[in-house]
Amino acid sequence: MTEPMRATQTLKAILARREAVSVPGAANALFARVVEDLGFEAVYVTGAGLANMHLGAPDIGLTTVTEVASAVAAVADAVSLPIVVDADTGFGNAVNMVRTVRLLERAGAAGIQIEDQVFPKKCGHFTGKDVIPAGEMVQKVKAAVDARRDGDLQIIARTDARAVEDLDRAIERARAYIEAGADATFVEAPVSVEELARIARDLPVPQVANIVFGGRTPDPGRERLAGMGFSIVLYANAALQAALKASFDVLGALRRDGSLAGVTDRLASFEERQRAVDKDAWDAREARYRIP
Repeated sequence: MTEPMRATQTLKAILARREAVSVPGAANALFARVVEDLGFEAVYVTGAGLANMHLGAPDIGLTTVTEVASAVAAVADAVSLPIVVDADTGFGNAVNMVRTVRLLERAGAAGIQIEDQVFPKKCGHFTGKDVIPAGEMVQKVKAAVDARRDGDLQIIARTDARAVEDLDRAIERARAYIEAGADATFVEAPVSVEELARIARDLPVPQVANIVFGGRTPDPGRERLAGMGFSIVLYANAALQAALKASFDVLGALRRDGSLAGVTDRLASFEERQRAVDKDAWDAREARYRIP
């Protein structure tokens, strides 16, 4: 009997296909369940989303590794999809990176994304970023590779040097991270379709694109990104942005009208809400373990 693929192996296979697989972000287990229910192949635990939803704060390096690990564990309990985790800068130096990788792998990560910003980091589409020396990031990538217990755990090395230096330097950094052992790389915040195409053409390992609604990078669509050779395309906070707008619209109507009568079409039904959290399965467990 053939053993089922581990989540790490599944993610590795997805990356190898170079089909620009759409990977939505989830800041919590409920959003992850929606991602799985809709048939996506993987889910991304978004650092920005976690900062926004858990702390009510911007993505400026305020979350801790234990908060991220806790969120990953909750997502891993809720879905069977491979989980790509935004681990920011690794929460410290190369030694801290060892603990970060071990914590997140144990929590259920199939892939861990690390970046070369200084700590505290900022959202990749904010101004005022800075990056650490490339040599320091190389050592952090090596530490991440050495720390993983499952050799198929995907280490994704992100560089933010496009905004700080230029695209040439960003590609040079990505090449150095590949030599250090990164399984995939991620050049953040290219500003044109031409830059996207060059990134995918010039770097030999699987590539990640990040599409932020309102951000710096254009969205040419999955077909064109697949044609360029990208492996996965992150839509890290589409669910969060949709939920935030809906919350303002629905609660604004409640505040104005004193009723939800005018916005019922914007609300999931009670039944849809219970299906989203798999209540039937929990009811079945309750019945199974009921005292005779």
